[in-house]
Amino acid sequence: MKVILLEDVKALGKKGEIVNVSDGYARNLILPKKLGVEATPRNLNDLKLQKANDEKVAKENLEAARAFAKELEGKQVTLTLKVGEGGRTFGSISSKEISEAAKLQLGFDIDKKKLLLANPIKALGVTDVPVRLHPKVTGSLKVRVEEEK
Repeated sequence: MKVILLEDVKALGKKGEIVNVSDGYARNLILPKKLGVEATPRNLNDLKLQKANDEKVAKENLEAARAFAKELEGKQVTLTLKVGEGGRTFGSISSKEISEAAKLQLGFDIDKKKLLLANPIKALGVTDVPVRLHPKVTGSLKVRVEEEK
């Protein structure tokens, strides 16, 4: 019996795949647990429409991420650090602080997990921080660190 999987099934397939299973396995496990539905022409058509809709949504998300990356380009966030003698800084700037500053200063809601900051910023000056907006799109945000007065 051909079955369209509604969820990932270990050792069988991923969600949305059409797999061939024995009639008993389908009747006793797949269908009662709502892990899949029988591959009738109507269900196959529904699957085709669902995949087309998913592709359209993915394309729209990619375009939105590219537009946001262009908007983010050239924008700058300013933060302050305490500085001791000889220009030595106390503390550091973390991705959480950058995210909060972007929200306050620019109005952009950027998740701190999307900021690709390898190490916290511990120096004064301007630093480019990469921002992963989409698996295929990475933007850049300038972070200016100034001396706290």
